[in-house]
Amino acid sequence: MTITQEERGTDDLKALAEQAGRDLEEASALEILRWATETFGKRFCVTSSMEDAVVAHLASRAMPGVDVVFLDTGYHFPETIGTRDAVQAVMDVNVITLTPRRTVAEQDAEYGPRLHDRDPDLCCKLRKVQPLEEGLQGYDAWATGLRRDESPTRANTPVVGWDDKRGKVKISPIARWTQDDVDTYVAEHGVLTNPLLMDGYTSVGCAPCTRRVLAGEDARAGRWAGRTKTECGLHG
Repeated sequence: MTITQEERGTDDLKALAEQAGRDLEEASALEILRWATETFGKRFCVTSSMEDAVVAHLASRAMPGVDVVFLDTGYHFPETIGTRDAVQAVMDVNVITLTPRRTVAEQDAEYGPRLHDRDPDLCCKLRKVQPLEEGLQGYDAWATGLRRDESPTRANTPVVGWDDKRGKVKISPIARWTQDDVDTYVAEHGVLTNPLLMDGYTSVGCAPCTRRVLAGEDARAGRWAGRTKTECGLHG
């Protein structure tokens, strides 16, 4: 039996998330997602940057036809759009593409060209944060592919937690995984990955703000390189 925020209330959902985070800390990623789909049903979705389809694949095993939400910022690499299309074609998921209120051309007209160079935080807010907040309104829980080993800012990511900004349960089923775990799962299950991962990129975001990673750098060093910015705002 699934529950909704209207039935339980925000405080109850927050308590549920925090308890689940403790109870499921040692659970497998698939067990965490089975808990999520059994608890929230169609009020649950997966978000994917289409860097790879690992969490989407895991979630489809827990709930075939699960909603997979993708943000098309208008600045993606062609390989990322191709990965999205391939995921929709070959996996048992329902890909939902969200777009910003403004096209890139409309944003350029209002804020000036290359806002991502001048004010990357505002660009991310307009092209990522706002569309996701609007797109998640029909859900009570959402899953991400965050991992603790990706960067210091993600080291304390709970497997199930509370997204206070959006008032939703936030699930990170592979938070405890390493890159080796991801690679093993991809190989064992033939999971689709973004071709850029084979071309020096270890974290794939918008094309203007992503570069290849150099030897010895952490996985997200290629994002907003040369800036203090480390996150787009979707996760804090």
